[in-house]
Amino acid sequence: MTISPARRSKVPEIVLSFWIIKIAATTLGETGGDTLSMTFNLGYALSSLIFAALFAVFVVVQIRANKFHPWLYWGVIVATTLVGTTMADFADRSLGIGYFGGSSLLLAAVIAVLAAWRFTTGSIDASQITSPTNEAFYWLTILASNTLGTALGDLVSDGLNIGFAGGVLIFAAALAIIAALHFTRKGSPAILFWAAFILTRPLGATLGDLLTKPQANGGFDLSRPESSLFIAIFMAAAILLIPQRAGDHAAA
Repeated sequence: MTISPARRSKVPEIVLSFWIIKIAATTLGETGGDTLSMTFNLGYALSSLIFAALFAVFVVVQIRANKFHPWLYWGVIVATTLVGTTMADFADRSLGIGYFGGSSLLLAAVIAVLAAWRFTTGSIDASQITSPTNEAFYWLTILASNTLGTALGDLVSDGLNIGFAGGVLIFAAALAIIAALHFTRKGSPAILFWAAFILTRPLGATLGDLLTKPQANGGFDLSRPESSLFIAIFMAAAILLIPQRAGDHAAA
């Protein structure tokens, strides 16, 4: 009898380098999204449509791929952070929902997607992305979580008047708590992963705002396009120099 080969996950190993590149991607999403919507003055709605189209192309290619491709995977991640930035800004500002309203709505969306994923497949384990159904839910969750993260970053730094530097410290502290829970094996690994995944987004968003917002608003007033290019180069170097491999979790 011939045994078919195991399907391997098409997402990377969840190690320290994953989180370093993820935070860089979320920061790039903030500076890149603001570059198109604000610096180039295309607005939140048109920028969202452009980035949504980019995401759709990348995610279809990713799901159709038969194995893990680091550049493709991180390309989809960056696309979700770009469209997440402009969609959250569109909801918060153009639609007038506000930071709290937008964050609440997007949190409900993330919970709904995770609940639907759990109901459909029986698991929300991000280390077991070995089927098109799981991968579709995986990317939908990432898109929703990265949009939520933008709104959370704006809520803390702007809405609560904590400032961008204060927001970076708060989200970094929250991630440290999640890391401590992970290493002490307290709590569901899947829930802790998604909590950390969500929180890296507002950390990157507030870091991006800290770099590019005017000094009068608490930022460093750096150029958005130049900051985006620098972060993109850093990401590319990290992907190129740090070994990238699929998570070691074969599934029949």
